Amino acid sequence: MHGLQALLAFSETAKRGGFASAARELGTSSSALAKSVGRLEDSLGLRLFHRTTRRVTLTVDGERLFRRCQRVLAELDELQSEASGVRAAPSGTLRVNMPIVFGRMFVLPVLAKLAAQYPGLEIDARFSDAYVDLIQDGIDVAIRAGDLQDSTLVARRFASQQLVLVAAPAYLQANGEPKAIEDLSAHRHILFRMPTSGRDRPQQFTVRRKTISLHPAHGTRLNDGEAMVQAAVLGMGLTQVPDYMAAAEIAAGRLVEVLAQHRPPAMPIHAVMPGHRMVPPRVRVLLDALERPTTPATGAPPP
Repeated sequence: MHGLQALLAFSETAKRGGFASAARELGTSSSALAKSVGRLEDSLGLRLFHRTTRRVTLTVDGERLFRRCQRVLAELDELQSEASGVRAAPSGTLRVNMPIVFGRMFVLPVLAKLAAQYPGLEIDARFSDAYVDLIQDGIDVAIRAGDLQDSTLVARRFASQQLVLVAAPAYLQANGEPKAIEDLSAHRHILFRMPTSGRDRPQQFTVRRKTISLHPAHGTRLNDGEAMVQAAVLGMGLTQVPDYMAAAEIAAGRLVEVLAQHRPPAMPIHAVMPGHRMVPPRVRVLLDALERPTTPATGAPPP
């Protein structure tokens, strides 16, 4: 059990980036935590952290151990839950990362219902359009749209989103409505700057049953989906966004869809998790709730 406590001390220090914050989380002192990590390093014959006066960062060996340690601790948490008979009543902190707009519109209402249903469940919801490292940040579940690149993650598809190209009627009246893909080069565009890479997200279209990507060279660049919709309403150009973001403005007549015949295939939306063999009860109830068919008005994701 002493070894388990050392792994827990190491894991929390790695997640928090320092002994002081990790000690507060575990209810112990910084010196005791540092000594525990030091004994672990001595027993392994490895240096796990680079230490400075302000923070600690993982070495290469530390990163390798941290990933393995997270899997072990997750499985121990699951075993403890099963042994105490709380499988039917999830508890603990459910840490979820999700895109800002989709998360607020569709995932947050699901989390609210779970919090009301399970009093022992605490929610730690993080809204960001950037991809996070689930292991490094201690995330249980991340919601991601599009094709997945990381083969180390376990993914469950539960929804999809359709990209639509929209513009304000006044903009189209002043600049003409594009009738073909080739017409887009003559228009102003509102582009999404991806927070993870800093690059523009390409526009996607279907042409003769094939998906193509366009990279407009000039335009207004924003890093927020709702701001892109508002910029289009203000007549700043064409923008391509998920349909649920623009639905209200289209219904009100402030935006119209163009080139609808060239919509790209729907993008899958997945709940992704680290590759643990066992899924904690707090995660299982979220996955089940996301797949439960309800209406968008009550917070369900689009089909």
